[in-house]
Amino acid sequence: MDKNSFDPDPDPDVRSVEASMAHPQVGIIMGSDSDWPTMKAAALLLRDFGVECDVQVRSAHRTPEAVQDYASTAAKRGIRVILAAAGGAAHLAGVIASFTSLPVIGIPMKTQALGGLDSLFSVVQMPAGVPVATVGIGEAGAVNAAVLAAQILALERPELRPKLDAFKKRLEEEGLQKAERVKDALLARKGNS
Repeated sequence: MDKNSFDPDPDPDVRSVEASMAHPQVGIIMGSDSDWPTMKAAALLLRDFGVECDVQVRSAHRTPEAVQDYASTAAKRGIRVILAAAGGAAHLAGVIASFTSLPVIGIPMKTQALGGLDSLFSVVQMPAGVPVATVGIGEAGAVNAAVLAAQILALERPELRPKLDAFKKRLEEEGLQKAERVKDALLARKGNS
């Protein structure tokens, strides 16, 4: 990692993400290190798909030149998709999108003041011609951003498709198990009445 890279934590799962950053195709950029607990889900899921990522902290407001450099050089560095997470004013994804033609996926962070609605509106309301694909607020959004990034990469990397299919199959199985548990609980409750 370079001197501006984010050193997330000693978590062994995170260390395996760091070890897979030799040839990253997905950039994960956050406005603050406080976004890492949410964005960690995206990094770990990408690792599970076999997609290398580069994790950075850059602020559109505090380090604008570093953000411009990151975005304008991303394609040259092999990045194919950028996941940009920010809370509050949440300008990071839009600023990134203004300096690159790569797909940018914005992840609004949950905030204290408005629960992330402020972030969502900031990320989703982009002017015509500067698109940012926007996912939901918080960890579910981070997971969906990782899946979407893998789906974009699968257009050029067909080996990702079976992994994505298996992921979706696992979601289906989990959903069916949950439905069965609810059904069993309702039947047990009805039997006790």
